[in-house]
Amino acid sequence: MKKFIGLIFLMLLLVSFTFITTSKKQKTSIEGTWELISFYKYDGKDITDTVPTIDGYRQIKMYNGDKVMWTRYVPNDSIEWFGYGTYNTTDNSLTENLEYMSASMRKAAKSLYIYNFELQLTKTNYSQITVDDEGNRIFSENYKRIN
Repeated sequence: MKKFIGLIFLMLLLVSFTFITTSKKQKTSIEGTWELISFYKYDGKDITDTVPTIDGYRQIKMYNGDKVMWTRYVPNDSIEWFGYGTYNTTDNSLTENLEYMSASMRKAAKSLYIYNFELQLTKTNYSQITVDDEGNRIFSENYKRIN
């Protein structure tokens, strides 16, 4: 009888641990495919202007594992824009380290290949916010999840 009660107690314990681990809130992940939908301009803290993308403009970013890849298509522009590298996120930051990029991006980036952003992330949207050396917000790129 003691073995039977012990077995029942053990089963209840295992079931409760299973319930606890499966009911934990899963952390939102940036992994996936995203499309740029707008830009925000800031006054250092608050949004002062929203600039939507123009018709036909597409910028797509893909995050998988620790890799990031992005490409941009601009109507009536033959210049290629793309980049590839690694990334890392925390709860409120995104760092991209571009290892390979188009000639136009390399020229624009000069020697800056590591990009640090403030990150605002939900399941369906994210913003990568550029800040100055004092932590003041300058502008952001705003994306929606497309996968």
